[in-house]
Amino acid sequence: MRDLVEIGMGRTAMRGYDLDDVEIVPSRRTRSSKDVSLSWQIDAYRLDIPLVTHPTDAVVSPATAIRIGELGGLGVLNAEGLWARHENVEGELAQVVRTAEEGEGPDAAIAMLQQLHAAPVRTDLLTEAIRQIKDSGVTVAARVSPQHAEELTPTLLAAGVEVLMVQGTIVSAEHVSQEGEPLNLKRFIGELDVPVIAGGVGDYRTAMHLMRTGAAGVIVGFGQSRSATTTQTLGIGVPMATAVADAAAARRDYLDETGGRYVHVIADGGLSYSGDIAKSIACGADAVMLGEALTETSEAPAQGYYWTAAAAHPNLPRSEIVGFNSAGVDLNTLLFGPSSDPYGTLNLFGALRRSMAKTGYSELKEFQKVGLMLCR
Repeated sequence: MRDLVEIGMGRTAMRGYDLDDVEIVPSRRTRSSKDVSLSWQIDAYRLDIPLVTHPTDAVVSPATAIRIGELGGLGVLNAEGLWARHENVEGELAQVVRTAEEGEGPDAAIAMLQQLHAAPVRTDLLTEAIRQIKDSGVTVAARVSPQHAEELTPTLLAAGVEVLMVQGTIVSAEHVSQEGEPLNLKRFIGELDVPVIAGGVGDYRTAMHLMRTGAAGVIVGFGQSRSATTTQTLGIGVPMATAVADAAAARRDYLDETGGRYVHVIADGGLSYSGDIAKSIACGADAVMLGEALTETSEAPAQGYYWTAAAAHPNLPRSEIVGFNSAGVDLNTLLFGPSSDPYGTLNLFGALRRSMAKTGYSELKEFQKVGLMLCR
């Protein structure tokens, strides 16, 4: 039974655990890292590493989406981002970075992002960005918000999108509104021939509801990172170890309910180090969503700065612009090494492979059964 803690007279709260609160426990068996597979498959698309990129202009351009795909991950382009609104995106991003560094500071840079996103989405620019990725031969993925999913999806499908992500700060299967017709996610997914990844969610019930819409994958978490301010602005947050474990439990129950339909769980948030990736998989995730970690690379469009898509919200931005000391490494080194950094910020998936080998597991789904110990 879930541990309930009394926080005041007549008021209780569920106890939850973050990734820092748990450790992976080695078993009696070890194996060679060469015998470990990091591959996973969502619908018909096989990927070599359990990586989905956070769909932010700060780290994902058509070029970086292609490179991520070539390295075995899934690069997700924001279909409502700058590449769908402006022709000279590199120049616009450089101006945002200059404003954050030398101008009036991060608040002015956020205002600039809001202004840039006030420009309408141009279907010609969006189509061209998607076709660049499509022509490279990698799996094509794009993100839309629930508010604009029905409007933009026909353009995305015509351009060649193969995996669609419907992502907001919080996504539910049921949205109640007095203004207009809300997105019916079950009907929307049922009419598509491509797999849909939806989220974020933070608990068992919401994860189960999204799985019942027909989603192929569910995003768990709200992109918690140094730049995300959802907790400060909305008071909403989720301890990731508990949230991922709860979603994995929903996946198991939904598998029984449907007689075999498997829905992927993708962890999004609290992933600062390679050990956090390993612990997310150990808690039950099939893949992780990385954004901030990719700012370390020389290919990152924002030159070492990071923000989430929520930074450009016109009324209530929920991300600040944060600068990192970029290591200047390429994506291949960030993901697979070699690394001279002992703290788990480089060779991210080489570290996952080593963690699995040290605990005796050769497949990701097996590693979801590894022992865990509460350390706080």
